[in-house]
Amino acid sequence: MPAVHPAPLNAAPQAAGPLLSVRSLAVEFPVPGGRLRAVDGLSFDVSAGRTLAIVGESGSGKSVTSQAIMRLTDYSGGEIVDGQILFNSPVSGPQDLRLASEEAMRSIRGNEIAMIFQEPMTSLNPVFTIGNQIAETLVLHQHMTAAQARAQALSLLELVRLPDAGRLLDAYPHTLSGGMRQRAMIAMALACKPALLIADEPTTALDVTIQAQILNIIRELQRELQTAVMFITHDMGVVAQMADDVVVMWRGRQVEQGPVDRIFHHPQHPYTRALLAAVPKLGSQAGLALPRRMPLVVLEDGQLREVGTEQVQDTVDASAPLLSVDQLTTRFDVAHNLLGRATHRVHAVEAVSFEIYPGETLALVGESGSGKSTIGKTLQQLVQATSGTVRFEGKELAGMHAQDRQRLRQEIQYIFQDPYASLDPRKTVGFSIAEPIRTHRLLDDPRAVQKRVAELLECVGLRPEHAQRYPHEFSGGQRQRICIARALSCNPRLVIADESVSALDVSVQAQIIDLMMELQAQRGLSYLFITHDMAVVEKISHRVAVMYLGQIVEIGSRQDIFERPQHPYTRKLLAAVPVAEPGHRIDSRLIQGEIPSPMRKVGHGPEILRLVEVNPGHRVAQAAVA
Repeated sequence: MPAVHPAPLNAAPQAAGPLLSVRSLAVEFPVPGGRLRAVDGLSFDVSAGRTLAIVGESGSGKSVTSQAIMRLTDYSGGEIVDGQILFNSPVSGPQDLRLASEEAMRSIRGNEIAMIFQEPMTSLNPVFTIGNQIAETLVLHQHMTAAQARAQALSLLELVRLPDAGRLLDAYPHTLSGGMRQRAMIAMALACKPALLIADEPTTALDVTIQAQILNIIRELQRELQTAVMFITHDMGVVAQMADDVVVMWRGRQVEQGPVDRIFHHPQHPYTRALLAAVPKLGSQAGLALPRRMPLVVLEDGQLREVGTEQVQDTVDASAPLLSVDQLTTRFDVAHNLLGRATHRVHAVEAVSFEIYPGETLALVGESGSGKSTIGKTLQQLVQATSGTVRFEGKELAGMHAQDRQRLRQEIQYIFQDPYASLDPRKTVGFSIAEPIRTHRLLDDPRAVQKRVAELLECVGLRPEHAQRYPHEFSGGQRQRICIARALSCNPRLVIADESVSALDVSVQAQIIDLMMELQAQRGLSYLFITHDMAVVEKISHRVAVMYLGQIVEIGSRQDIFERPQHPYTRKLLAAVPVAEPGHRIDSRLIQGEIPSPMRKVGHGPEILRLVEVNPGHRVAQAAVA
């Protein structure tokens, strides 16, 4: 990978003591009827060259803490009501960021303290290209010329392993996949080689191979510049791999703090023990032909207890497929000549075939940009297929009347990857959840609709009174639960879940997966589960399809893929999964290599891979791609 060598501004020697000391931090937000204390009495230190991980459930105050350090709460209605944020600046010396002037904060943000935000689509400016947004940071803080900044932006995009980085310099955020946008955000944060990097769920939208590479990049930056990292994440595998110290937060307060080994091997607080019990472990379903619902360990009244029973998820009706996809191809024209004719195309999906049976979960896994989400959107009629056929209950979509298509939109529901972008910011979440019910005329009585909304909110772990709030008043994980409630509102038969649990912390993730499996058992629901989290795939899926550059390279039962993987790319995905064991390191040789671009000249399409059956139901592409 190309090296990045911007002129370092932060070259002053490190001062003795922690780089950042947070003492008794308290942050409040105004809410109807009073004030909400989102963070209460939080204290911790971050030292140069070390990584502090902050973990906790959705809404525990993790992201508010990061925003308070950057003083971004000033712009979101929050107020730091108590405490100190002592920053030992290598450039301007020690200072309390709570008392710093706005001018001082502008010089620190992005330069000495950089932040990777949780939701890249809402953090990137939609009217500027990716290259312009990265270059702006370099021009402002590193005083580069426009040409130097553009060249450096290209190097940064290549550093985070974006395919066809030269073209993406001039691309707009909406043209990139969720994972690609997150990598662009990471490139922007790394641009000035900050003294402190705050990473708020930085690998949430990334598949495991890219995640492993990004974590390696952050570690290399630490070694090179003694950068301090504050890692906010729900992925305990990432915590075990990256962190030196851990702070566990619950309901705005820290309940446990200590070195990573002690937190994992000798947790003291019941909430920490519940959090670790909820971590999905790769290999936990070995030897089982079907997925199983396991009892959940939950914290109630300060005590741990198990809820639910162990149940085999034998829900598949294999008599006839609910959905059949045959040779589905979806391409996008991305460049034209003077006559308006296409010269280049993105081959997002190429000749993909599969079936989903009633009561079955088919997991679709692969790297960012492999075409997973495009398949989901094509099935939901949000994207027009180039060729191929899709049948629902034996009826072809292309031949359906408008009325049948409308009914199909009720029976196939979509949970989008970016929860904030898929909720209307001007409407309450109650309105958004009720909208499909009203649109499809499932209930007419307003009181019945309101009752149904309250039931759905409770179903996904929220409270009925949350219906009156707006999307911006929730954390990322809470917004994703709202989107799941909306998808379930009109009793669908097939749910397309596009990274539906990737934004959730492990305890809520375990509850949502259990909920989805319970609904499947009760209603015979089918799922197309699009994800990069292989541990979750093993837990929930009946069958797995592995995608690479728009094509399926291996498809088979969950046991086939996890216990008998045949394709080199499948083995690579499994090898890159972070393990929730401190000290475990991923072999970097397994995650090397560049992702080829799916864009090709018109007339130069990719070779269509032929799938060969190696065992009943287990098919593998003949040509190796990785």
